[in-house]
Amino acid sequence: MGPLRVVPAPYDGPLVAPLLAALDADLAERYPGEGIAPPVLTAREFTPPAGTLLVALLDDEPVGCGAVRPAPFPATGEVKRMYVAPQARGRRVAERLLRDLEGAAAGLGYRRLILETGQRQPEALRLYARCGYLPVEAYGHYRDSPLSVCLGRDL
Repeated sequence: MGPLRVVPAPYDGPLVAPLLAALDADLAERYPGEGIAPPVLTAREFTPPAGTLLVALLDDEPVGCGAVRPAPFPATGEVKRMYVAPQARGRRVAERLLRDLEGAAAGLGYRRLILETGQRQPEALRLYARCGYLPVEAYGHYRDSPLSVCLGRDL
């Protein structure tokens, strides 16, 4: 595979749709019967100046995505829809996406990022720990979810 590029893309665009479908399938496999459903998200949340969505490309093929949207706290963004395709894992694609999202979030005026991941996503938990994310109080509809892990990091 060639060099990794990370580019902005519209949430409802053709580069992103297959990645989000793969993410949803992965979550359904990890959490069968748990009724895990992504919150209702809109393209506007991931469009500057509110937020952004980035796509990772290897050989011009989309292999990962991640987004930031406004969080329900002052100067805070929420990381959403982080995913890396199996064929690109182990190449630090997720770390690059996350670091680029942090830079984009800072450029949008956010001073802190929060996120929710799940207990059955050990790869994500390792990534976020490696990148300095620490436990925060559960928020929003994750507050009552026993499988949710909420993390945050100052930018």
